[in-house]
Amino acid sequence: MLYLTVKARALLLASLLATLSLLAACDQKPQWQTVTYSGNTMGTTYTIKVVVSPEQQHAASKTQQAVDALLKGFNQSLSTYIKDSEIMTINAAPAQQWLTVSPRFLAVLTLSREVSDLSAGAFDATVMPLVNLWGFGPDWHKDAAPSLAQINTVLERVDYRAIAINTADRAIKKLKPVSLDFSAVAKGYGVDEVADFLWQQGFHHFMVEIGGELRVHGHNANGTAWRIGVESPVSGGSIKPIQVSEVGVATSGDYRNYFEQDGVRFSHTIDPVSGQPITHNLASVTVIAESAAKADALATAFSVMGGEAALALAQQEGIAVYIIERAGDRFITRHSAMFEPYFLN
Repeated sequence: MLYLTVKARALLLASLLATLSLLAACDQKPQWQTVTYSGNTMGTTYTIKVVVSPEQQHAASKTQQAVDALLKGFNQSLSTYIKDSEIMTINAAPAQQWLTVSPRFLAVLTLSREVSDLSAGAFDATVMPLVNLWGFGPDWHKDAAPSLAQINTVLERVDYRAIAINTADRAIKKLKPVSLDFSAVAKGYGVDEVADFLWQQGFHHFMVEIGGELRVHGHNANGTAWRIGVESPVSGGSIKPIQVSEVGVATSGDYRNYFEQDGVRFSHTIDPVSGQPITHNLASVTVIAESAAKADALATAFSVMGGEAALALAQQEGIAVYIIERAGDRFITRHSAMFEPYFLN
Protein backbone atom coordinates (compact mmCIF):
# COMPACT_ATOMS: atom_id res chain seq x y z
CA MET A 1 0.00 0.00 0.00
CA LEU A 2 1.25 3.46 -0.91
CA TYR A 3 1.25 5.99 1.90
CA LEU A 4 1.42 9.71 1.15
CA THR A 5 2.62 12.42 3.43
CA VAL A 6 0.24 15.21 4.35
CA LYS A 7 2.14 17.53 2.05
CA ALA A 8 1.96 15.05 -0.85
CA ARG A 9 -1.75 14.53 -0.33
CA ALA A 10 -2.31 18.27 -0.33
CA LEU A 11 -0.36 18.67 -3.56
CA LEU A 12 -2.31 15.80 -5.19
CA LEU A 13 -5.63 17.27 -4.08
CA ALA A 14 -4.69 20.70 -5.44
CA SER A 15 -3.69 19.14 -8.76
CA LEU A 16 -6.97 17.24 -8.99
CA LEU A 17 -8.98 20.37 -8.21
CA ALA A 18 -7.10 22.36 -10.83
CA THR A 19 -7.73 19.65 -13.43
CA LEU A 20 -11.43 19.48 -12.59
CA SER A 21 -11.69 23.27 -12.76
CA LEU A 22 -10.00 23.28 -16.18
CA LEU A 23 -12.31 20.54 -17.47
CA ALA A 24 -15.36 22.41 -16.17
CA ALA A 25 -14.20 25.59 -17.87
CA CYS A 26 -13.68 23.74 -21.15
CA ASP A 27 -17.14 22.20 -20.85
CA GLN A 28 -18.87 25.56 -20.37
CA LYS A 29 -20.56 27.04 -23.42
CA PRO A 30 -19.70 30.61 -24.40
CA GLN A 31 -22.23 33.20 -23.30
CA TRP A 32 -23.65 33.81 -26.77
CA GLN A 33 -25.43 37.11 -27.34
CA THR A 34 -27.61 38.25 -30.23
CA VAL A 35 -27.08 41.58 -31.96
CA THR A 36 -30.13 42.49 -34.06
CA TYR A 37 -30.61 45.28 -36.54
CA SER A 38 -33.14 46.05 -39.24
CA GLY A 39 -33.92 48.53 -41.97
CA ASN A 40 -35.47 49.09 -45.38
CA THR A 41 -34.24 47.90 -48.76
CA MET A 42 -35.60 46.74 -52.13
CA GLY A 43 -39.04 48.11 -51.33
CA THR A 44 -39.28 45.87 -48.27
CA THR A 45 -37.55 45.39 -44.91
CA TYR A 46 -34.56 43.44 -43.68
CA THR A 47 -33.68 41.89 -40.33
CA ILE A 48 -30.26 40.58 -39.35
CA LYS A 49 -29.41 38.61 -36.21
CA VAL A 50 -25.75 38.05 -35.45
CA VAL A 51 -24.86 35.67 -32.62
CA VAL A 52 -21.57 36.65 -31.03
CA SER A 53 -19.33 36.12 -28.06
CA PRO A 54 -19.08 39.04 -25.62
CA GLU A 55 -15.81 40.06 -27.28
CA GLN A 56 -17.51 40.38 -30.68
CA GLN A 57 -20.58 42.29 -29.55
CA HIS A 58 -19.18 45.78 -30.07
CA ALA A 59 -17.89 44.98 -33.57
CA ALA A 60 -21.22 43.41 -34.54
CA SER A 61 -23.18 46.45 -33.36
CA LYS A 62 -21.07 48.65 -35.66
CA THR A 63 -21.77 46.54 -38.75
CA GLN A 64 -25.18 47.89 -39.76
CA GLN A 65 -23.78 50.99 -41.46
CA ALA A 66 -21.60 48.81 -43.71
CA VAL A 67 -24.55 46.54 -44.48
CA ASP A 68 -26.72 49.52 -45.44
CA ALA A 69 -23.99 50.76 -47.78
CA LEU A 70 -23.72 47.32 -49.35
CA LEU A 71 -27.49 47.15 -49.92
CA LYS A 72 -27.52 50.65 -51.37
CA GLY A 73 -24.96 49.57 -53.96
CA PHE A 74 -26.95 46.41 -54.59
CA ASN A 75 -30.09 48.44 -55.35
CA GLN A 76 -28.16 50.73 -57.65
CA SER A 77 -27.19 47.69 -59.66
CA LEU A 78 -30.33 45.52 -59.77
CA SER A 79 -33.38 47.62 -58.87
CA THR A 80 -35.95 48.31 -61.58
CA TYR A 81 -37.32 51.07 -59.31
CA ILE A 82 -34.19 53.21 -59.80
CA LYS A 83 -34.20 54.82 -63.25
CA ASP A 84 -30.41 55.00 -63.59
CA SER A 85 -29.63 51.61 -62.07
CA GLU A 86 -27.40 49.20 -63.96
CA ILE A 87 -30.29 46.94 -64.95
CA MET A 88 -32.44 49.83 -66.20
CA THR A 89 -29.51 51.20 -68.20
CA ILE A 90 -29.07 47.80 -69.83
CA ASN A 91 -32.81 47.54 -70.49
CA ALA A 92 -32.69 50.89 -72.31
CA ALA A 93 -29.69 49.89 -74.45
CA PRO A 94 -30.32 48.71 -78.03
CA ALA A 95 -30.13 45.06 -79.04
CA GLN A 96 -27.15 43.49 -80.81
CA GLN A 97 -24.66 45.47 -78.75
CA TRP A 98 -22.17 43.96 -76.28
CA LEU A 99 -22.49 45.55 -72.83
CA THR A 100 -19.99 45.21 -70.01
CA VAL A 101 -21.70 44.35 -66.74
CA SER A 102 -20.67 44.19 -63.09
CA PRO A 103 -19.63 40.87 -61.49
CA ARG A 104 -22.83 40.98 -59.43
CA PHE A 105 -25.01 41.46 -62.51
CA LEU A 106 -23.29 38.63 -64.37
CA ALA A 107 -23.64 36.27 -61.40
CA VAL A 108 -27.38 36.95 -61.04
CA LEU A 109 -27.97 36.60 -64.78
CA THR A 110 -25.99 33.34 -64.91
CA LEU A 111 -27.95 31.85 -62.01
CA SER A 112 -31.20 32.98 -63.60
CA ARG A 113 -30.24 31.23 -66.84
CA GLU A 114 -29.47 28.00 -64.95
CA VAL A 115 -32.86 27.97 -63.25
CA SER A 116 -34.59 28.89 -66.53
CA ASP A 117 -32.99 25.92 -68.28
CA LEU A 118 -33.76 23.62 -65.35
CA SER A 119 -37.44 24.64 -65.28
CA ALA A 120 -37.95 24.73 -69.08
CA GLY A 121 -38.61 28.47 -68.98
CA ALA A 122 -40.95 28.57 -65.96
CA PHE A 123 -38.43 31.03 -64.54
CA ASP A 124 -37.57 33.82 -66.97
CA ALA A 125 -35.72 37.01 -66.09
CA THR A 126 -37.05 38.71 -69.25
CA VAL A 127 -40.63 38.53 -68.00
CA MET A 128 -40.64 42.25 -67.09
CA PRO A 129 -42.88 43.43 -70.00
CA LEU A 130 -45.54 40.90 -68.99
CA VAL A 131 -45.32 41.90 -65.33
CA ASN A 132 -45.80 45.53 -66.34
CA LEU A 133 -48.64 44.66 -68.71
CA TRP A 134 -50.53 42.97 -65.89
CA GLY A 135 -49.93 45.93 -63.55
CA PHE A 136 -47.49 44.28 -61.13
CA GLY A 137 -44.37 46.24 -62.11
CA PRO A 138 -42.80 49.39 -60.63
CA ASP A 139 -45.95 51.35 -61.53
CA TRP A 140 -48.18 48.99 -59.56
CA HIS A 141 -51.86 49.31 -60.35
CA LYS A 142 -54.94 47.18 -59.97
CA ASP A 143 -56.44 47.33 -63.41
CA ALA A 144 -58.38 45.29 -65.93
CA ALA A 145 -56.75 42.22 -67.43
CA PRO A 146 -55.04 42.88 -70.79
CA SER A 147 -56.45 41.45 -74.00
CA LEU A 148 -55.10 38.30 -75.61
CA ALA A 149 -53.77 40.41 -78.47
CA GLN A 150 -51.82 42.60 -76.03
CA ILE A 151 -50.41 39.53 -74.31
CA ASN A 152 -49.28 37.94 -77.57
CA THR A 153 -47.60 41.16 -78.67
CA VAL A 154 -45.67 41.43 -75.41
CA LEU A 155 -44.73 37.72 -75.48
CA GLU A 156 -42.57 38.47 -78.51
CA ARG A 157 -40.27 40.39 -76.16
CA VAL A 158 -40.05 37.66 -73.51
CA ASP A 159 -37.35 35.02 -74.01
CA TYR A 160 -34.49 34.32 -71.59
CA ARG A 161 -32.52 32.70 -74.44
CA ALA A 162 -32.38 36.06 -76.24
CA ILE A 163 -29.42 37.18 -74.14
CA ALA A 164 -25.90 36.07 -75.05
CA ILE A 165 -23.43 35.82 -72.18
CA ASN A 166 -19.65 36.22 -72.54
CA THR A 167 -18.34 35.20 -69.13
CA ALA A 168 -14.67 35.74 -69.99
CA ASP A 169 -15.22 39.38 -70.94
CA ARG A 170 -18.03 39.89 -68.41
CA ALA A 171 -20.34 41.10 -71.15
CA ILE A 172 -23.85 40.40 -72.39
CA LYS A 173 -25.73 41.09 -75.63
CA LYS A 174 -29.46 41.29 -76.15
CA LEU A 175 -30.28 39.39 -79.34
CA LYS A 176 -33.63 41.17 -79.56
CA PRO A 177 -35.36 43.91 -77.52
CA VAL A 178 -35.88 42.22 -74.16
CA SER A 179 -36.01 43.73 -70.67
CA LEU A 180 -34.57 42.12 -67.58
CA ASP A 181 -36.23 41.98 -64.18
CA PHE A 182 -34.40 40.20 -61.34
CA SER A 183 -37.11 40.75 -58.72
CA ALA A 184 -37.65 36.98 -58.42
CA VAL A 185 -34.02 36.41 -57.43
CA ALA A 186 -32.66 39.78 -56.26
CA LYS A 187 -33.79 39.58 -52.64
CA GLY A 188 -32.21 36.16 -52.30
CA TYR A 189 -28.97 37.34 -53.88
CA GLY A 190 -28.96 40.39 -51.62
CA VAL A 191 -29.31 38.07 -48.63
CA ASP A 192 -26.32 36.08 -49.87
CA GLU A 193 -24.18 39.19 -50.31
CA VAL A 194 -24.91 40.33 -46.77
CA ALA A 195 -24.26 36.81 -45.43
CA ASP A 196 -20.93 36.62 -47.26
CA PHE A 197 -19.98 40.04 -45.91
CA LEU A 198 -20.74 39.01 -42.32
CA TRP A 199 -18.68 35.86 -42.76
CA GLN A 200 -15.75 37.87 -44.05
CA GLN A 201 -16.00 40.09 -40.97
CA GLY A 202 -15.51 37.05 -38.76
CA PHE A 203 -19.15 36.46 -37.77
CA HIS A 204 -20.07 32.82 -38.35
CA HIS A 205 -23.42 32.53 -36.56
CA PHE A 206 -26.20 34.63 -38.05
CA MET A 207 -29.55 34.89 -39.79
CA VAL A 208 -30.08 37.35 -42.64
CA GLU A 209 -33.64 38.04 -43.87
CA ILE A 210 -34.81 40.36 -46.64
CA GLY A 211 -38.49 40.41 -47.50
CA GLY A 212 -38.96 36.87 -46.18
CA GLU A 213 -35.96 35.31 -47.94
CA LEU A 214 -33.37 33.91 -45.55
CA ARG A 215 -29.87 32.60 -45.15
CA VAL A 216 -28.61 31.11 -41.92
CA HIS A 217 -25.22 29.99 -40.69
CA GLY A 218 -23.99 28.40 -37.49
CA HIS A 219 -26.35 28.46 -34.54
CA ASN A 220 -28.63 30.71 -32.55
CA ALA A 221 -27.89 32.12 -29.09
CA ASN A 222 -28.95 28.82 -27.51
CA GLY A 223 -26.27 26.98 -29.43
CA THR A 224 -28.73 25.09 -31.64
CA ALA A 225 -29.62 25.30 -35.33
CA TRP A 226 -31.90 28.14 -36.35
CA ARG A 227 -35.65 27.53 -36.10
CA ILE A 228 -37.96 29.23 -38.57
CA GLY A 229 -41.58 28.81 -39.56
CA VAL A 230 -42.85 28.17 -43.07
CA GLU A 231 -45.23 31.03 -43.85
CA SER A 232 -48.88 30.08 -44.06
CA PRO A 233 -51.28 31.51 -46.67
CA VAL A 234 -53.99 31.46 -43.98
CA SER A 235 -54.23 34.58 -41.85
CA GLY A 236 -53.16 33.57 -38.36
CA GLY A 237 -52.38 30.05 -39.55
CA SER A 238 -49.26 28.21 -38.52
CA ILE A 239 -47.11 25.54 -40.10
CA LYS A 240 -44.79 23.11 -38.35
CA PRO A 241 -41.45 24.89 -37.84
CA ILE A 242 -38.21 23.73 -39.40
CA GLN A 243 -34.61 23.72 -38.18
CA VAL A 244 -31.90 24.88 -40.58
CA SER A 245 -28.26 25.91 -40.78
CA GLU A 246 -25.78 26.66 -43.59
CA VAL A 247 -28.60 27.11 -46.15
CA GLY A 248 -30.82 29.64 -47.89
CA VAL A 249 -34.61 29.53 -47.57
CA ALA A 250 -37.17 31.25 -49.79
CA THR A 251 -40.95 31.22 -50.07
CA SER A 252 -43.07 32.24 -53.05
CA GLY A 253 -46.84 32.58 -52.82
CA ASP A 254 -49.75 33.95 -54.85
CA TYR A 255 -51.67 35.22 -51.83
CA ARG A 256 -49.83 38.53 -51.40
CA ASN A 257 -50.15 40.45 -54.67
CA TYR A 258 -53.18 40.00 -56.89
CA PHE A 259 -56.26 41.77 -58.19
CA GLU A 260 -59.77 40.61 -58.93
CA GLN A 261 -61.96 41.35 -61.93
CA ASP A 262 -65.51 40.05 -62.33
CA GLY A 263 -64.90 37.54 -59.56
CA VAL A 264 -61.71 36.21 -61.15
CA ARG A 265 -58.48 36.37 -59.13
CA PHE A 266 -55.32 37.30 -61.05
CA SER A 267 -52.07 36.36 -59.31
CA HIS A 268 -48.88 38.44 -59.57
CA THR A 269 -47.02 35.26 -60.56
CA ILE A 270 -46.93 35.30 -64.37
CA ASP A 271 -46.26 32.23 -66.51
CA PRO A 272 -43.60 33.41 -69.01
CA VAL A 273 -44.70 30.79 -71.54
CA SER A 274 -48.42 31.59 -71.68
CA GLY A 275 -48.15 35.23 -70.62
CA GLN A 276 -50.97 34.66 -68.14
CA PRO A 277 -51.07 34.67 -64.33
CA ILE A 278 -50.92 31.18 -62.86
CA THR A 279 -54.30 29.50 -62.35
CA HIS A 280 -53.43 26.23 -60.58
CA ASN A 281 -54.15 25.48 -56.92
CA LEU A 282 -50.62 26.01 -55.61
CA ALA A 283 -50.74 28.60 -52.80
CA SER A 284 -47.10 28.75 -51.73
CA VAL A 285 -43.74 27.08 -52.24
CA THR A 286 -40.80 27.01 -49.82
CA VAL A 287 -37.38 25.94 -51.06
CA ILE A 288 -34.19 25.21 -49.12
CA ALA A 289 -30.98 25.42 -51.14
CA GLU A 290 -27.28 26.15 -50.76
CA SER A 291 -27.90 29.86 -51.34
CA ALA A 292 -30.83 32.21 -50.80
CA ALA A 293 -30.62 33.34 -54.44
CA LYS A 294 -31.05 29.83 -55.78
CA ALA A 295 -33.85 29.12 -53.31
CA ASP A 296 -35.55 32.37 -54.37
CA ALA A 297 -35.38 31.59 -58.10
CA LEU A 298 -36.46 27.96 -57.64
CA ALA A 299 -39.42 28.98 -55.47
CA THR A 300 -40.66 31.24 -58.28
CA ALA A 301 -40.11 28.54 -60.92
CA PHE A 302 -41.99 25.96 -58.86
CA SER A 303 -44.83 28.43 -58.25
CA VAL A 304 -45.28 28.77 -62.00
CA MET A 305 -45.00 25.03 -62.64
CA GLY A 306 -47.64 23.90 -60.14
CA GLY A 307 -47.54 21.23 -57.45
CA GLU A 308 -47.21 18.01 -59.45
CA ALA A 309 -44.54 19.28 -61.83
CA ALA A 310 -42.66 21.05 -59.02
CA LEU A 311 -42.50 17.95 -56.84
CA ALA A 312 -41.47 15.77 -59.76
CA LEU A 313 -38.59 18.08 -60.67
CA ALA A 314 -37.56 18.47 -57.02
CA GLN A 315 -37.43 14.69 -56.55
CA GLN A 316 -35.44 14.31 -59.77
CA GLU A 317 -32.91 17.02 -58.89
CA GLY A 318 -32.70 16.41 -55.14
CA ILE A 319 -34.21 19.77 -54.18
CA ALA A 320 -35.82 20.41 -50.79
CA VAL A 321 -39.28 21.85 -51.44
CA TYR A 322 -42.41 22.23 -49.32
CA ILE A 323 -45.67 23.17 -51.02
CA ILE A 324 -49.09 24.30 -49.81
CA GLU A 325 -52.04 23.70 -52.14
CA ARG A 326 -55.67 24.73 -52.03
CA ALA A 327 -58.18 21.93 -51.80
CA GLY A 328 -61.61 23.53 -51.80
CA ASP A 329 -61.92 25.56 -48.60
CA ARG A 330 -58.85 24.04 -46.96
CA PHE A 331 -55.12 23.67 -47.59
CA ILE A 332 -52.99 20.55 -47.93
CA THR A 333 -49.21 20.26 -47.73
CA ARG A 334 -46.68 18.09 -49.55
CA HIS A 335 -42.90 18.01 -49.63
CA SER A 336 -39.98 16.34 -51.38
CA ALA A 337 -37.81 13.74 -49.67
CA MET A 338 -34.95 16.26 -49.37
CA PHE A 339 -37.11 18.50 -47.15
CA GLU A 340 -37.73 15.77 -44.58
CA PRO A 341 -34.54 16.23 -42.49
CA TYR A 342 -35.42 19.87 -41.75
CA PHE A 343 -38.60 19.11 -39.82
CA LEU A 344 -38.34 19.29 -36.04
CA ASN A 345 -38.92 15.98 -34.34
